[in-house]
Amino acid sequence: MTIVAVDDTDSRTDGMCTTYVATLLAERLVDADARVRRRLLIRLNPAVKHKTRGNAAVALHVDGVDAAAAFATARELIGELAVHDDPRTSPGVVVADIDVAGDPFDPATSTIPDPVGEFARRALRERLTLEEATELAADHGFRHAGIATEGRRDGTTGAETASPVEGRGRIGALAAVGAPLAFDDWTHEHVSYREFDRCGTPREVDADSVFTAAERGYPTVWDTVDRETGAVVCVPNAPGPILHGIRGDDPTACRAVAEGIASEPVDRAATFLTNQGTDAHVDPGRIGALRDGAGYRVAGIVAGEPETRRGGHVHVDVGARADRDELLRCVAFAPTGRFRDRVRALRPGDRLTVCGEHEVRETPDLGGSTSTKRSTLKLEKFAVRDLVRTERTTPTCPDCERRMSSAGRGQGYRCRDCGTSEPERVARPIDRDIDTGWYEVPPSARRHVAKPLVRGGFDAETHPER
Repeated sequence: MTIVAVDDTDSRTDGMCTTYVATLLAERLVDADARVRRRLLIRLNPAVKHKTRGNAAVALHVDGVDAAAAFATARELIGELAVHDDPRTSPGVVVADIDVAGDPFDPATSTIPDPVGEFARRALRERLTLEEATELAADHGFRHAGIATEGRRDGTTGAETASPVEGRGRIGALAAVGAPLAFDDWTHEHVSYREFDRCGTPREVDADSVFTAAERGYPTVWDTVDRETGAVVCVPNAPGPILHGIRGDDPTACRAVAEGIASEPVDRAATFLTNQGTDAHVDPGRIGALRDGAGYRVAGIVAGEPETRRGGHVHVDVGARADRDELLRCVAFAPTGRFRDRVRALRPGDRLTVCGEHEVRETPDLGGSTSTKRSTLKLEKFAVRDLVRTERTTPTCPDCERRMSSAGRGQGYRCRDCGTSEPERVARPIDRDIDTGWYEVPPSARRHVAKPLVRGGFDAETHPER
C-alpha cells in the first residue's frame, strides 16, 4: 500500500483547500489504474501560529501504484493547484511505501513505523520543526518534497527544495502518514465541492433544507447548524471550492444529510475518515505545569468572580487550590456566544474541569519596562463537578425578621430591637443558574478537533449545544 500525504496548499485569503487537492489527486491516481482504499483528514495542533486555516493534512491510502509514480503525480498536481501568492503557504508532500501485511490502524500488526506514529501524536500537542520531519521521513525511506511557490526562490513552480522556508507542509503530511497509529477515535466528514469557476462567489445553499436535513441526521450527524443563532455551520465563509462539509459518526448518515441539502450544483464529493470531533488535542494537565501552545484538561477551583472584559470576553480565574496559590486565567471569547453565560454563572469555590488551548501571555506592567506572564486557557468546554450551594451571611432575627447587626468584634450578631443574638454568620441557600455536568461552546464556535458533547463518552451529565 502507498500512502500519499499532502499539506499546506491553501490560503487564509485566497482559498483553495487541501482536501480538494487530495480529491483531485485521488482522481488522477484512479485514472492511472490505482485504487483508493481510504482518505484521511487529519487536524493538527490548533495552536500553531503559522497555520493557513484549519491546520489539516490529508493522506490517501492507495493500492496499485508504486511510490515513485504517486510521488511524481502529487508533486505535479500540487504545483498546479497550490496557492502561490500567499507567503504563509508552504506546500509539502510525503509518500510512504507501506507493507500491507497488517492493519495500519492496529498497533499490533501495523507496519507504519512507531516513530512516525509518535510524531503524529505530538503534532496535535506540540509545535514540530521541518528539520525533524524531513529527517524522520528520510530515516524510513519516505519520499518527500517541498513545493516551491511563485515569487520565492527562483519562482519555479513544482521545484523540490531543501530550503527550510519551503515545504513546511511536510510536517503535517508526515503526521498524516502516521495518524493511523496515533489516534483511536475516528469520525467522518463528507465534503461536497462546488464548480471550480464559482470559487470566490457567494455560495447558493438553501438554509431551510440544511436545517431539515440536519434535524433528520442528529445526533449521529452533528455540528451541521447552530439552532440557537440560525447559523448554517457546515457551509464555510472562506473562499475556496468547498460547498459544504457534513460531519458525524457514520459515513452513510453524513452522505444522506448532504444529499438532502438544496444548493447550487455539486461538482464532486469525497468522504474522509478524520480525527475531527475527538478532543485528540487535549491531554490531562495540572495548573502551574502547562506548556504554551498545547491543549489540556485541568481540574481546579474557581478563585474569583467572573468578569466581562472589553470586547465581550468573559474571564474567570481558576486555582489549583482554594488558597489561590497558582491561578489559571480561563477565557470564554465573544464568538462563543451563549457559552459565556455558563461561565458568568460560576462562583468562587465551584469545582471544575476545564478544557482548551493553553497560552502564556505577556502583559506589560505600568510604564512598559517590564511585563508579567499570565497562564491563560482558551475555553472549549468545562465540567462543573461541585457547586457552592450556600453563602455565609448576616443572620436574620427569628422574631422580627430584620437583619441583625454586629455586636462587636468577636461578639457575634444581635437584633437591636428584640435583643436576640447569633454567635456567627449563618449559611443561606443560593439560587444557582447552572447545574453540575459538562458545558461546551456552540457549534458555530467549535474547533474542528474539539469533541461535541452529543458524541458521548464523558464522565458526567452533559448539556449539549445544538
